[in-house]
Amino acid sequence: MDTTKKVVVSFVIVVAIVLLFFLFGPPRLLARSDEPDFCVRCHVMESQYESWIHSGAHRRNKCVDCHLPNEDQASRYIWKAIDGLKDVVVFYSGRVPEHIRLTSHGGKVLQSNCVRCHETTVMLVDTERRCWDCHRRVTHKGTGAIETF
Repeated sequence: MDTTKKVVVSFVIVVAIVLLFFLFGPPRLLARSDEPDFCVRCHVMESQYESWIHSGAHRRNKCVDCHLPNEDQASRYIWKAIDGLKDVVVFYSGRVPEHIRLTSHGGKVLQSNCVRCHETTVMLVDTERRCWDCHRRVTHKGTGAIETF
């Protein structure tokens, strides 16, 4: 077996073990990972958490309500696993960007969730525009604590 194949097989095994641990591991671990205080455990997310906690109406929502697909449980858990593993790799490799930006996939998910929650209002406006282009105070940079250097 060549090196590339060994790496791929090892990666698949690790992902399967992690998935089984989250599904059948300590009670409520999967549900616990839906909580905002789970997301803030990575210190790079502190300013996003602080802005969320001070953001008014959206404070009652969890991070995953906006940042994960909500159409069905299967896609939600698939993307939760993909995004979570990506975040772990980025964090532990030391390649965390100075400014965390929304990916194109993340933007689509976020827009879909805005429309899902505010469907009646959105029907009255241009649905092609991203909600946060006008509602800048909803973004993590537009609310909450000001980051100091």
